[in-house]
Amino acid sequence: MCSGSFAKCLGITLIPLAILCTLANILLFFPGGKTAGNNEHITDEVWCFGGIMGSGVLMIFPALVFLGLKNNDCCGCCGNESCGKRFAMFTSIIFAAVGLVGAGYSFIVSAVAINKGPKCKTDTGYMYPFDNGNYLSNSTLWTECKGPGDIVTWHLTLFSMLLIMAGVQAVLCAVQVINGLIGTICGDCCGCCGGNGPV
Repeated sequence: MCSGSFAKCLGITLIPLAILCTLANILLFFPGGKTAGNNEHITDEVWCFGGIMGSGVLMIFPALVFLGLKNNDCCGCCGNESCGKRFAMFTSIIFAAVGLVGAGYSFIVSAVAINKGPKCKTDTGYMYPFDNGNYLSNSTLWTECKGPGDIVTWHLTLFSMLLIMAGVQAVLCAVQVINGLIGTICGDCCGCCGGNGPV
């Protein structure tokens, strides 16, 4: 398989993941599925925009670059370095690194948010009632959150989705770094120079 075709497959996978991450981050602005009465009632990590900026906007750029790598005729470039295919594959490594940074940022923000727990309404007002992830192994503590809605489940579900999707994005970008190195060293299609077309 041409490294350009493989990169295109990665780009096709990254775009829906970026959209889902953006949507998950937007939903977190509605704690428990309800409109927040005050911006201070929203968990601090939501304002870090990990899903919108990290796994969303920063992931769109590498995804579009990966999609464009297959636009040129792969085998028409064999032995012709002036066509720029090797340079295009090298450029994809840089954009894959950008994607890795974005996914890493989203992953870290999500992990911190999960460990910290949600900001919710308690008997003493809005605060963070949990400490160092102690609520993760003891669901009876969840009753300390009186609202809004089922805030603990909402918080855990959406941030867990962001964590998992950011992890998948990071893996895909890391794979493209390797794929880009192969494409840079031996060309977009290592097997097409024999005249039989791409393998």
